[in-house]
Amino acid sequence: MYPITAYILLTAVLLDLLLGDPRWLPHPVVGIGHMVSILEKVLRRLAKNERLGGILLLITVVGSAASITLLLVKGAYAQHPYLGFAVSAWLSYTCLAARSLHAESKLVADRLEAGDLAGAREFLSRIVGRDTGNLDEPEIWRALVETVAENTSDGVIAPLFYLMLGGPVLGLAYKAVNTLDSMVGYKNERYLRFGWASARFDDLANWLPARLTGLLMVTVAPLLGLSGKSAFRIMSRDGRNHSSPNSGIPEAAAAGSLGVRLGGANSYFGAIVEKPTIGDPLRELSRDSYRGAIRLMYGTAMLMLVAWGIIFFLCNY
Repeated sequence: MYPITAYILLTAVLLDLLLGDPRWLPHPVVGIGHMVSILEKVLRRLAKNERLGGILLLITVVGSAASITLLLVKGAYAQHPYLGFAVSAWLSYTCLAARSLHAESKLVADRLEAGDLAGAREFLSRIVGRDTGNLDEPEIWRALVETVAENTSDGVIAPLFYLMLGGPVLGLAYKAVNTLDSMVGYKNERYLRFGWASARFDDLANWLPARLTGLLMVTVAPLLGLSGKSAFRIMSRDGRNHSSPNSGIPEAAAAGSLGVRLGGANSYFGAIVEKPTIGDPLRELSRDSYRGAIRLMYGTAMLMLVAWGIIFFLCNY
């Protein structure tokens, strides 16, 4: 495994901030998704036990993602150190999603601000799993804040965490776990048993990063004009008010820092699901809430980088 250097990580972060996720640029996660689709069909035919098939899927996909990444990085460094640097930086960059999360969520916010409720619902449907066809404006703002808060952990802090631990090899192994969960980790008849291993492993992989995200949010909130005290209080009180063992932590920290209430009723495939609420409704959900969530995302990432930079410096000098 090739450990990441400060220069590689900073290059990856800068590429993410500058480029986001352009559709024309090849992305490893797309390849991982194709692998999952093909292997699911194969393993469903070969493995009579669905849980066993799901376990084999998890091992094969994550192992392949890590192995292929290692071969690419090792081969690039064997050719030239600069090529190794470039390949490592590019692969690390593909693990990060701050700019794309901002861009995709901003499309929704801009449509709402323009009074285009139908357009906001359509763009929102691309980034959330709930039904969006009948959402009113406050519910759309709530969905935006929730998805930005949750993905601050899944799409920003967790990838940074694994990149810092094990470079692009561990970073893309994490992205493989994340992709598996998004494709087969559903609690429905088709995937309840087959996707069980992927869903549980995703919970495990995100357990520490989610809690780290919450603590970083609490710490950085006062620097952004938000409430760190309320963020800690709501995270402690409502962090478990979620079906996921991890998503509630960053959502609660964000809700507390912004002074808003998240959670409540959502519709999935036409069925209403009542979820526990998170936070207190001290302020109405609005564009200001969304902007605060975006600031919190970037501030949390910056604090993570600063903390790692200090640790990296102390360990190497």
